[in-house]
Order: sequence, then C-alpha cells, then structure tokens
Amino acid sequence: MGIKGLFRRGLKKLLSGTAAKAVVAATAVLAVPAIAFAQDLVGQPTDKSMNWQPAATSLKGETIWFYNAILFPIITAICVLVLGLLLWIVVRYNKRANPVARKFSHNTVIEVLWTVLPVAVLVFIAFFSLSLLRDYNDMPTPDVVVKATGNQWYWTYDYPELGVSDVEARLLPDAADLKKAHAKNIPYLLETDNYMVLPVDKVIHIETTGSDVIHSWTVPAFGVKIDAIPGRLNNGWFKVNKIGTYYGQCSELCGKDHAFMPIEVKVVSQADFDAWVIKNGGKTKAMLAADAAASASSAAASSSAAAAASIQAAATPAAGAATGSATASSSNSASAGASSSAPTAGKTAPKPASAPAAPASAAAH
Repeated sequence: MGIKGLFRRGLKKLLSGTAAKAVVAATAVLAVPAIAFAQDLVGQPTDKSMNWQPAATSLKGETIWFYNAILFPIITAICVLVLGLLLWIVVRYNKRANPVARKFSHNTVIEVLWTVLPVAVLVFIAFFSLSLLRDYNDMPTPDVVVKATGNQWYWTYDYPELGVSDVEARLLPDAADLKKAHAKNIPYLLETDNYMVLPVDKVIHIETTGSDVIHSWTVPAFGVKIDAIPGRLNNGWFKVNKIGTYYGQCSELCGKDHAFMPIEVKVVSQADFDAWVIKNGGKTKAMLAADAAASASSAAASSSAAAAASIQAAATPAAGAATGSATASSSNSASAGASSSAPTAGKTAPKPASAPAAPASAAAH
C-alpha cells in the first residue's frame, strides 16, 4: 500500500475516533454532497445539485477524493479559524470592552506562526496535488487516438490511426430551445447532431487544437479540460469505465456563440465501436493488423522471389561460362589432333627411296 493509501486509512480512523468529533462537526457539510452524489445524473449536470458530477474515469475519482478529503477540510478549517478570529477581535477588542488600545508593532511568535503554518499547509497540499498531476501526465500506451479540433462554434473529430476523419458535431436546433429540449427529454444546450464515439475500458489519447481562436475541450465526468489552441497540439488521456453518454462544453470564451458549442461523447462496447468505425469508412485495429500481416507476408514473398531470381541470374552466367569453356576445350583438342596429322606448312613431303641399281654383270647379259 502506498503513502496515499496509508494516509486514507489513517484519515478514516481519525474521523471515526472520539477525538475527531470537532473536526466532523466542522466538516459535516461533506455529508450533503454525499447524498446529492447518489442522485446526480451520470455524464451531465443535475439541476440544483452542488456536488461534482459522478466520476467516469479513475482520474476524475482521484480528483474528487483530493477535493473532498484534502482541500475541503483545509478550506473549512481556515474559514472557521479566520471567522473565529474576526469575531473574537470584534467582541474582545471593541471600544467599549477595550477603551485603551495596546501599542505594539511586532510579535515574533505570531509572525513565525503565520509564516510557517501556511507553508506547511501548502507543502501538505502539494504532496497530493503533484501526485495527481503525475497521474494526469503519465499517459499509458493508448488504444485509440482522437484529434479534436475546435471551430467557431462546433467540434471536428478525427481518428488518424483508424482512417475516420471530419466528424463534425454541432448543437442540435431542438437542444437550443429550452421547451423543445424538455419535451424531447434531451439535455438543454448539450445534445449534438454528431458525437465522439469511444470504446469502454480503453486508454484514449486525445489531441486538441484550434482552427481559428482558442477553445477548450472539457468533459467534467472525465476530469478532462484541455485547451485547443491554433498552431499547437495539446495532449491528454483518460479511460472511461462505464458505457453511457457524457456531455461537456467549450470552456474558453471563443466568441458570440461560445455557449452553443457543446461536446457529446458516446462510450460503447468494443464491438459497437468497431462497427461504427467501419460504417464511417475506417478500419478497426484487427483489420489494420491483418493488413499489416498480409503486407509483411507479401513483402517477404517478394523478397524471397527476388532473392531466388538473383541467385538464378548469378547461376546462369556461370553455367554459360562453363559450357563455353568446355566447348573451347573440345575445339582446341580437335584442332590439336588435326594439326598433328596434317603436314607442316612450308615443308615438302619426303620422296620415296629409289630402287637399288642392278649389278653390272646382269646388265651385260
């Protein structure tokens, strides 16, 4: 268990002990948001509610805990302390109770306390705040990448890895009219004609930018608020743990129709998300993986064929050279045989030997 978990256990034990009755009484208002929390609508504002929207991501859950368990008790204690000091000074040191005021300009103990105590409180808050900021910044490996572009006054969504682009989401005309919105049971100023579609329990990497002025992509249930600035790409992440529809709005003043620039996100199952991607002309991760495997197999086959052709091409000249060498050798042998049997050029053949002369006595007879 980490330090944060140990602190939570210690805080629960402290609040359950008899010595903490004063703290519980000072922060009893925490029970009211807890009741309202159970009645809040998921993914959209609830009329007359004073609490946070129910968390749909772990980041939002950590943010709510940080506020309810750390910030709110500290804020309450400081307000009660300052109010008590003011009342005490008004009653104890008014002109009737204290006609002759003391004259002094310094008190070392008080000056040290009001310097050290605020620093200690800020360090205590920073310990949990920096931990939460780290969780927001340390993005896991994303499953889906979505680019949200802010325009005056609508949003454009692109899924660059899946091949889905230019999904424009504008406010529905019926949602702009309060009576029509109530009659059709749609959220006032929040329903759009198109929407961002995301799979449940997947890490979503969202990139935001603006095409004209500064906007801000904000969905309270996700605990996400990212500015969309022209010429700049901001990044964030979240992981929605429940299927449903979640609403938000542009949270940066962007012109006359700033209030009519809602955000609608539908979180669906992986199968429904894949069907939506295919319907909008994209390819699912499985299809992309199959295409990549086919391309790799084709490339490997082409490489093998090229290697075989290269080997064959290299072998053909060698065979030709060997055949030519054998032919030349045969020709040379035949020429050598013919040369040895034929007379040498430039020389005459030897004459046959003449018969021996007859004896003289035989000639006389």
